[in-house]
Amino acid sequence: MLQQNVSTTAEGSRAKNAIEIGSISKWYGTIQVLDDVSLDIATGERVVICGPSGSGKSTLIRCINGLEQHQEGRIAVNDTELDGSSRALETIRGDVGMVFQSFNLFPHLTVLDNLTLAPMLVRKLPKRDAEEIAMQYLRRVHIPEQAHKYPLQLSGGQQQRVAIARALCTQPKIMLFDEPTSALDPEMIKEVLDVMLELAGTGMTMVVVTHEMGFARTVADRVVFMADGRIVESGRPDKIFGNPQTERARTFFRQVLKH
Repeated sequence: MLQQNVSTTAEGSRAKNAIEIGSISKWYGTIQVLDDVSLDIATGERVVICGPSGSGKSTLIRCINGLEQHQEGRIAVNDTELDGSSRALETIRGDVGMVFQSFNLFPHLTVLDNLTLAPMLVRKLPKRDAEEIAMQYLRRVHIPEQAHKYPLQLSGGQQQRVAIARALCTQPKIMLFDEPTSALDPEMIKEVLDVMLELAGTGMTMVVVTHEMGFARTVADRVVFMADGRIVESGRPDKIFGNPQTERARTFFRQVLKH
């Protein structure tokens, strides 16, 4: 097993860690879903986490912003340790945006209202300022014309782009994506991946759970392969796809890369 704790950008220079995960473990009852996982992610680094279903990928990134609680080990985000206190949780969630498999939009609110809700309630922004920020991010995801529609009037790809814009409206330093294209029809996947590709170009720290290996090849500084709740291999995309070191990884990539 290879547990990699590299704080290195794509250019190979040292960088401050945005996320530090040290030997965390987690159980659901008697079932262990994370087993002694350690992973450091540098500021500005783009990391793709992949692996078979049930390997702990989604649980790992949900632990980063406290949606799931780990029972052992430590997690720190931008030097704030996730210690169970509400203050630490609030600080970390202010730094971290998250996009889920399902869009999680409020169906009774317009797109614009979905985007302004958090800035107005959490950051106490006036409505005009919140709407200005919302429109800025709707333009970034290329759907400003949808601002006054309701989510169910949009395609799945458009709804996921709204979800990305909503996460960006809190102006996070880190973005987490939990299989953001898995609920989409094939023809809608590209439009969401294109938006994520543009976002990666801004230098934002990104952690992406996905089976979209083309995206990983293009965007990732590092690919982390998980199985059975552990990190099995970690490395640059060309190395981990071209020459995986374990039979578990070779079997997985042989299956996903042939499609």
